[in-house]
Amino acid sequence: MRIVELNEKKLVGIRVVCPGDQYVNEIPKASFKLKERLNEINDVVNPTRLVGAFVVGDFSEEEDGYWVCIEVKEINKVPEGMVYLVVPKQKYAVIRHKGPNHEIRNTYEKLHKWIKENKFERLQRSWHLEISDEWGHMEKVDIEIDLYDTII
Repeated sequence: MRIVELNEKKLVGIRVVCPGDQYVNEIPKASFKLKERLNEINDVVNPTRLVGAFVVGDFSEEEDGYWVCIEVKEINKVPEGMVYLVVPKQKYAVIRHKGPNHEIRNTYEKLHKWIKENKFERLQRSWHLEISDEWGHMEKVDIEIDLYDTII
């Protein structure tokens, strides 16, 4: 586990809103769709890096869901059926999850325990990120992804 500060991220992609227990199935489908439509997105920073974004708590309808995105240099034209998001510069506690996507909650529990033990505070109202260089495999259950939990 480590602490990092990331600069502002401009993201374009597909928003997923579904019942909580369905995200484990719907996020891979959305990442596959995004990969197929990658050529429609302008100014891509890294075409192999998938960035997921979400707000932990249920604060508002606009923040509900999970954004499956790709980082862009500038948000110019957003392709039809896609959304954009600007995540401000933030500090994160980071852990790598390697294994089945349905076990990601266990990795988050370890991260949250570490945050508490090291006297940081989780910012639930902020954007949290999941960043992976491996994506677009609908049938693949094992994943390798860095989990970025926003802290102060």
